[in-house]
Amino acid sequence: MSDTLQTNLERATGYLERFKASPIGHFINGQFTLGQDGTAYDNMTPTDNTSLGRVIAGSVSDVDAACEAAESAAEAWADMPGAQRRALLHKFADELERRADEIALVESMDCGQPIRFMKQAAVRGAANFRFFADKAAEAQNGLALHQAEHTNYTIREPIGPVGIITPWNTPFMLSTWKIAPALAAGCTVVHKPAELTPLSAYILAEIAEKVLPAGVWNMVNGFGESVGKRLTEHPAIKAVALVGESATGSHIMRQGAATLKRMHFELGGKNPVIVFDDADFDRALDAVVFMLYSLNGQRCTSSSRLLIQNGIKEKFIAALEARVANLRVGHSLDPNTEVGPLVATEHFNKVISYFDIAKEDGAKTAVGGYRITEPTGEYSADGNYVCPTLFTEASNSMRIAQEEIFGPVLTAIGFETEEEAIAIANDTIYGLAGYIWTENTGRAMRMGRKVKAGMLWVNSENNRNLPSPFGGMKMSGIGRDGGDWSFDFYMETKNVCVAHGTHRVPTLGK
Repeated sequence: MSDTLQTNLERATGYLERFKASPIGHFINGQFTLGQDGTAYDNMTPTDNTSLGRVIAGSVSDVDAACEAAESAAEAWADMPGAQRRALLHKFADELERRADEIALVESMDCGQPIRFMKQAAVRGAANFRFFADKAAEAQNGLALHQAEHTNYTIREPIGPVGIITPWNTPFMLSTWKIAPALAAGCTVVHKPAELTPLSAYILAEIAEKVLPAGVWNMVNGFGESVGKRLTEHPAIKAVALVGESATGSHIMRQGAATLKRMHFELGGKNPVIVFDDADFDRALDAVVFMLYSLNGQRCTSSSRLLIQNGIKEKFIAALEARVANLRVGHSLDPNTEVGPLVATEHFNKVISYFDIAKEDGAKTAVGGYRITEPTGEYSADGNYVCPTLFTEASNSMRIAQEEIFGPVLTAIGFETEEEAIAIANDTIYGLAGYIWTENTGRAMRMGRKVKAGMLWVNSENNRNLPSPFGGMKMSGIGRDGGDWSFDFYMETKNVCVAHGTHRVPTLGK
């Protein structure tokens, strides 16, 4: 079957029918439940702001039940041999791949991300599970440290039940990215999905029901001020992993302080892409467009600040304007769509508010800068559609250069020297990612040391490598995901010192 908007809509309607038929609730101790004392709300699709169905917002009682289930299941799951956990997680990945079409279409309707990007969501999610599954058997392994009369060795043990809070921008992939290493490490999970995008999390819970022991994976829908707050405060939860806004991270840290929870935060960014005069012009242009306007500009690693060296600034901006103006805005299920609707009306209003802010600050709106009220394609004017936007003649002191807009909005800033580029790149509260385009190897190495970000790519867009550390500096986060860095968070390291029986034991009181 060829993918067209119409065929995708027909298949999506079939998958979404069950969510409209009855409210979705929670998954606690191996069972689906509507919970206790919860209130229902409409789950709106950003394509036209109609309801995809009702969702039960969880209560404190629901969170307590989920945390207690995770705590009860923790010992048996931790004690299960890593090889057995590996087999179960591979089975989980098999189910993800089997339901790939459903996951892509449901996710695209739920969050507004174009289907061209969501088609690989299940494949990437399955890859996350398979990667960490293969590491489960060795996750507890440590080091042997020899002395003359003692031998020390280390053991890694799962920290216990963990709370995982995931965002709305790419909810399915980011859920698997967080939950897979937690399960592989031997931790049980209480998952709070974003209230705006609950559907793919529900599908994940359906797979967990089929594959995992009861209580190992629990999921509670709802809002941060109730479900999120109780999850971060609950004494059974030993660690909290969050993907979200920096302000949310600060709030959660305060909530978890009383129980001294371990925290892992992947937060906001205002990431620079730095293009020097000697860059490969065409490849750099492709990367700049892709890393901002893909995924509707709603990704933490998007390069939302373009720092362009003055020698090629005029030529590069002209080429960039043409590319941005040519981006195809449309329904998220249209395979031709490059930029879809923004996730929710509230966020949509936040993004378009920066159009006036840019004018007030004195930037030039080179492309876009308006909401789309009369779409020309097969999509609704009632959806959250915005014209891809490019601001030029900006300075780094402007709000559009300092604040995370989280939409298809790029701010271009000129620079003269390498030192100036570094100063501009670092002049922000964030430090998640950065991108450097230059053919000068020495300059690339210098920039790699000087740009304050947790991740840097040289002459590349965001390349995903599961064993590599992923995380930010400054207000962009705490901790690292990927490979053994994930296990460092989800596991405790214990040292055992064994005497050889030859050393002199000090004596007192003889």
